[in-house]
Amino acid sequence: MDRLYQTEERSAKVVACASILAVAIACMGLFVLAVLTVVWRTKEIGIRKVLGASTMGVAFLVIREFLWLVVMANLFAWPFAYWAMHRWLQNYPYRVEIGSELFVLAGALSFCIALLTVGYQAIRAARANPVEALRYE
Repeated sequence: MDRLYQTEERSAKVVACASILAVAIACMGLFVLAVLTVVWRTKEIGIRKVLGASTMGVAFLVIREFLWLVVMANLFAWPFAYWAMHRWLQNYPYRVEIGSELFVLAGALSFCIALLTVGYQAIRAARANPVEALRYE
């Protein structure tokens, strides 16, 4: 029995390593995109702060864009993931049902990872001195 599932165990290890690498690359890309967005919107953030916007309000403006993208990405990925998992499970005589809880949990995890990745940069930009952003205007 153990020999029958050795290839599955090796495949699981490869998929786990590839998944960790993919999430790390995605986080780096998301972080760079957040940095670029903050740089592009520095004047806007400075003007909002001068006019009395709160730090969390300004940070939420930046974070909201990225979280919307994460939600849309999840909605597009769920049907493909369901199809791939369903097809993979067809190889086994005894199958488990694929529940929606798994997809909701994966979506919530990706949402949290994106929030942590972008949130740091957004709060840092929102806490910056608005005078520095508007000095050369």
